[in-house]
Amino acid sequence: MLLLFETAAGFALFKVLKEKKLEEAEDLASDFATLEAAQKVVKLKAFSKFENTTEALAAATALVDSKLSKGLKKFLKKHVDEDEKLALLDKKLGSIVQEKLGLNVLWSNQVLELSRGIRSQLTGLISGLAGADLRPMSLGLSHSLSRYKLKFSPDKVDTMIVQAIGLLDDLDKELNTYAMRVREWYGWHFPEMTKIVTDNIQYAKCVVFMGTREKSAGLDFSAILEEEVEGALKAAAQVSMGTDISESDLDNIKDLAHQVIALSEYRGQLFEYLKNRMAAVAPNLTILVGELVGARLIAHAGSLVNLAKQPASTVQILGAEKALFRALKTKHETPKYGLIYHASLIGQSQPKYKGKISRVLAAKCALAIRVDALGDTSDATVGIEARQKVEARLRQLEGKLLGTEAGNSKGKEQPAKYDKARQGATPALATAPKAYNADADAPAEKKEKKDKKKKAEEPAEEAEEEAPKAKKAKKDKKEKAEKAEAAPEENGKADKKEKKKKKKGGDE
Repeated sequence: MLLLFETAAGFALFKVLKEKKLEEAEDLASDFATLEAAQKVVKLKAFSKFENTTEALAAATALVDSKLSKGLKKFLKKHVDEDEKLALLDKKLGSIVQEKLGLNVLWSNQVLELSRGIRSQLTGLISGLAGADLRPMSLGLSHSLSRYKLKFSPDKVDTMIVQAIGLLDDLDKELNTYAMRVREWYGWHFPEMTKIVTDNIQYAKCVVFMGTREKSAGLDFSAILEEEVEGALKAAAQVSMGTDISESDLDNIKDLAHQVIALSEYRGQLFEYLKNRMAAVAPNLTILVGELVGARLIAHAGSLVNLAKQPASTVQILGAEKALFRALKTKHETPKYGLIYHASLIGQSQPKYKGKISRVLAAKCALAIRVDALGDTSDATVGIEARQKVEARLRQLEGKLLGTEAGNSKGKEQPAKYDKARQGATPALATAPKAYNADADAPAEKKEKKDKKKKAEEPAEEAEEEAPKAKKAKKDKKEKAEKAEAAPEENGKADKKEKKKKKKGGDE
């Protein structure tokens, strides 16, 4: 019977000399107490050494996953006959070897005890393998294997993001301090320039390029300023109320201006680096809230994994802890947002909708962070779909979109169901909105007062309605009386006319 034993240096195949010893597993420890006793139980038949660390890592990962590697397959085919029994430590690997190679495989607790004994005398049983060689091999392979199991990648290190965003915030503070110092210092010589050139970096470049204000008339500022600003600067330089400064003063001001320009250039490079890191580490979060807000969330939580452990409600108010605890202590309203307030999606929403959008965005961010921290994929499909849903919700709140269109972001666009109420020039809502019922929210006492008031008002309203009816009836009676009085007179006139006609007829 043969026994396969895996080491950090390679595969070893031992021939078991005393197979009956496997049945007596309790006595195996005494048989491997010394190298001479161990050589009587097992004997090395073949040894396949790994050529490099890559091959050793591939073989070790295959064994951990219970897979048959190419190197092990060749080794077994070469040294194991079909008639011989092969003892293995892994039951799953044994079943694969039995299926693919057709060998008679054995695995049991006795095999484990035998391999434990071989491990204690390994350097003596394998000739040419010293302990000094095996120790660094085992250490290197264990590190490589642990990195593989943890799926460690240098591109996924979020520590760089924490340091970069911290440095970026510090640079912004220093830049503002230095730029204000340049303005104050050079303002003694040319105070009007402060209002004309508002940008700090352009101001520093103008100071370096111009020097004293008298030289501005013959210089071309087109590379730094616009034409209108340049004209205003030159006009102000001719009538400036500033004091004159010496060359040594101007040199020191220029040195500080050089520092401002250099810091601004480095800040631009650092921001590009931060964008690349965020795109590699947290692509879904970056699409939802942007690079700066996403990096600040990660830095505030300590790491991406710590941020992934937080619920959506915590992500929403992350950065507003003082306001939260102050509100809880004073029993006031808790804050609606923290660092997430600076995201573009919340910035473009109306003030009355910022709280709702921040809650929706925080829920989507919580999912995106977990995908970035614990997912295997590096694409940003989850973030893109989540952003579309948040934008749809924002449009729905602002009345630009119907509610049914808010969730159709996945896959192809689907036509909306036919609804008669929606047809026409201006689509209407499928169901008419319910009007606000103020009586439903009023207390019982107020309702009773309202009912009494209504009952008192009803007779007055009825009297008001009956008044015009009575007036109309009186008018109709008057008209009928007048007609009745006029009727006899008209009848008398008609009789006289008839009598006259009869008399004329008789005379003729």
